[in-house]
Amino acid sequence: MRNLVIIGSGAAGLTAAIYAARANLEPLVLSGVLPGGLLTQTTDVENFPGFPEAINGFELMMKFQEQAKRFGTEIISDVVTGVKLQNGGPHEITMGSGEVIRTKALIIATGASPRWMGLPSEDRLKNHGVSACATCDGAFYRGMDVVVVGGGDTAMEEALFLTKFASKVTLIHRRNEFRASKIMAQRALENPKIEVKWNSVVKEVLGDKEVEGVRIADVVDGKETIIPCKGYFAALGHVPNTEVFKPCVAMNESGFIELHNNSSYTNIDGVFAAGDCADHVYRQAITAAGMGCRAAIDAERWLAGKA
Repeated sequence: MRNLVIIGSGAAGLTAAIYAARANLEPLVLSGVLPGGLLTQTTDVENFPGFPEAINGFELMMKFQEQAKRFGTEIISDVVTGVKLQNGGPHEITMGSGEVIRTKALIIATGASPRWMGLPSEDRLKNHGVSACATCDGAFYRGMDVVVVGGGDTAMEEALFLTKFASKVTLIHRRNEFRASKIMAQRALENPKIEVKWNSVVKEVLGDKEVEGVRIADVVDGKETIIPCKGYFAALGHVPNTEVFKPCVAMNESGFIELHNNSSYTNIDGVFAAGDCADHVYRQAITAAGMGCRAAIDAERWLAGKA
C-alpha cells in the first residue's frame, strides 16, 4: 500500500512529488506516455522564473525530475488504463503492464493536450513555427507575420496577445462568424494588426525545416490561397487528459476536473488534482507547478488527519 501516487510527470506532477517526498511520503509518480509532459516538446522556455537566459523545455523537466528523485520519489514509466476510486481510499490504479497499485491518497496531474487540425505538415513542423501556445512562444515572432487558426475565445485571446509582437496576425476561421464571446470577437475585429479569413480552412502548413506559410481553401468555392507567415498557432482549445477518471471524478462539460473551495480537493475524499487537467484558464508551467505544490500539501495534511 502506497501513501501517495501521482499520475502525471509534468510541472504539476513533479512539483507535487518534490513537496511530497520532502514530507517523507515516499511518492510514486506514474509518468505516462509523455514523461515530463508537454513542456518536453518545447524548445526555449523564457518565462519560467530562475532562468534568465531561457532553458530548453526538455532540460527543464529533467531538472524537475532529478530534484524529485533526490528526495526519494520513485518514477515508473507506464500508462494508467483504469482506476477504482472510493471516498477515503484506498484507491486502485491499473497499469498498462497489468500491475494494480493501491494507494491511500492520489494526485491527478495528467495535463491537457492541444487540439490540432490533424494535418501531417502541422505535426512535422511542431516547434519549428507550429505552436499551440501564444503565451509560450509569441515573443519569438517579433516583427513577423503569423496565423492563428480558430474562432472561439481561445483564438481571440491568442491573436490579441500575438499583436504585441507580430507585425500581422491572420485569423483563419471555417465559418462566417466567430464562436467567441461578443466582446472578445469585437476586440479582435477592431485590432488593426488582425486580418480575418472567413469561411476558410488550412489545407497545409508550408515549409521544409520551418514554417514559411499556409495554404488555405475557401469552404464555399474551394479557391485556394497561400498566406506567407513564420508562425502558425493552433487555437482550437485543449482536451484534458481525464478520460480514465470520468466514471467517478466530477468534471465540467469539457472534461476539466472540478476542484473545491480554491483547493486541490476533488469530489472524492483522498483524491486531489493539479495542473492543466484542472485548469482551463491559465495552462502555464508556473501555474501548474503552484497547483502541484498545493496538491501535495493538501494530500500531506489529509494523510496526517487519517493517521
